Amino acid sequence: MRKTADSAQVMKEGVLEKRGDNLLQLWKKKYCVLTQDCLQLYPDSQKRSRSKDLSLQEIRTVDCVERTGKYIYFTVVTTDNKEMDFRCLAEGSWNAAITMAVIEFKNKKAIQSFRSRQDAEMLSVGQQEKLLGRAP
Repeated sequence: MRKTADSAQVMKEGVLEKRGDNLLQLWKKKYCVLTQDCLQLYPDSQKRSRSKDLSLQEIRTVDCVERTGKYIYFTVVTTDNKEMDFRCLAEGSWNAAITMAVIEFKNKKAIQSFRSRQDAEMLSVGQQEKLLGRAP
């Protein structure tokens, strides 16, 4: 796997189409890079412009997967209930890649949280031992 400039591991990259938020709601092609931490959306494949980053922590679910003709349509729902509509060529499987990246990200965070709580409890037990005059 390739790494980005900030050394994040690239899980998938290529073209996705995003439906605009304006009145016309036209589909616009975005060059996307999915890393372990975020989905980066660039206006062009040369990545000359600054990307719009969507942190995996901000993604609640990937919903409304529908396959019609050559496209797969899906909606990314954020933690603040914002919905972003995307489509990709059927062989692109972006919806699955984003879903798996979000699951992996959340699992990693849950394990880190559990270990932090465990460490805090162990520290607390050690402090109690010291207060009682016993060495751990």
